[in-house]
Amino acid sequence: MHSLAEDRNGYLYVGTGGGVDRLNPDLSHIRHYTSADGLASGQVIAAYRDRTGTMWFGTNHGLTRLVPQNGQASGPPPVWITGLSIAGRPATVSEAGESSVREVAVQAGQEHLQFDFAGLSYSPGNILRYQYRLGDEPWSAPIESRSVHYGALPPGQYRFMVRAINSEGEASPVPATVDFRVAPPVWQRAWFQGLLIAIAMAAAFWVHRARVARLVAIERVRTRIATDLHDDIGSSLSQIAILSEVAHQRSAGSHAGEPIERIGALSRELLDSIGDIVWAIQPHKDHLSDLKQRMRRFAADVLSARNVEMHWSVSDSGRDLELDTELRRQVYLIFKESINNIARHSQASEARIALRVGDRQLALEVSDNGCGMKNGGHHDGNGLESMKLRAARLGGELQVRSSAGQGTTVLLRAPLPV
Repeated sequence: MHSLAEDRNGYLYVGTGGGVDRLNPDLSHIRHYTSADGLASGQVIAAYRDRTGTMWFGTNHGLTRLVPQNGQASGPPPVWITGLSIAGRPATVSEAGESSVREVAVQAGQEHLQFDFAGLSYSPGNILRYQYRLGDEPWSAPIESRSVHYGALPPGQYRFMVRAINSEGEASPVPATVDFRVAPPVWQRAWFQGLLIAIAMAAAFWVHRARVARLVAIERVRTRIATDLHDDIGSSLSQIAILSEVAHQRSAGSHAGEPIERIGALSRELLDSIGDIVWAIQPHKDHLSDLKQRMRRFAADVLSARNVEMHWSVSDSGRDLELDTELRRQVYLIFKESINNIARHSQASEARIALRVGDRQLALEVSDNGCGMKNGGHHDGNGLESMKLRAARLGGELQVRSSAGQGTTVLLRAPLPV
């Protein structure tokens, strides 16, 4: 410090080797004057206030006069947007600057923006700094640079704001603003997403229509096959059975009677098998209720003829499931074989049938109180092996539990369609 003086407003002026520093009365702020503000160059060696309140500063190169503003501040500085560039290309902004720039469109892929701005101070020694923010972000720390760069902004609506701050710490009362919108890429735009939804719906409709057409075609084929089997093969087998019965009666007592009787028996068995096949492939018999009805009817017909009392138990979810042809056919044939075994071999007086549907599984249990099997269910015939093969085709499991004098239980577990 080389000199010191005080003006009428209580400000202290300190002469230094680099100019004059003005201190507020509360010493909270310092304002620096240099030759750029009109101060004579060189070291300040004297400071003096005359009777009019004018401040004089002497340097080793000259004399400088400064008239204080009687405590009136120069006021906050105004600020303007002087330039805007989008992806390196300048946008239209007035050469004199604008306090507000609106409706700037930024296309996808051009999200790199640069904002140029400038403030105006009318007081010597007043160095401006700037604060800026984007949207609701807090104001930035003060900077001396007069441009700000943003890169890779996500799609959306934005407002850029900037204000100037003078040496007294006063900010622009109204910040300069730029309102702009960054457009989303094509795949994020509503019309494109709507187009994708429309294409997806059209594709789904086409797939559904093709599936329905295929199901209708399959149903027609199944109906035609069932009709042909019933009308052609079934009626022919019926005629063979009837004619063989007539021939057997006419050939009673002759050697030809036994073969003719055998032909009739085979015809009736084939007719029965054809009936099962026709039922299995009929399109309108694809539900669980149809399977339960046919099983119950068959068991009642066969067991009542052998004076076997039948107990029927059904437990399901109450929903009439749709079953595929293979599942219905294999389950029914396993059940049919179990009932025939009771009628032919068990010597039972009572049979219990339980059908349970749940947990994506069908469980069928057929048991009797008959003589059972001496070897615990192992059999030299093909019946049990055929039943196990049918269960395996369904991805299920078949268990046979039997002992002499304790009856037999056949348990089938098969997965249901989801």
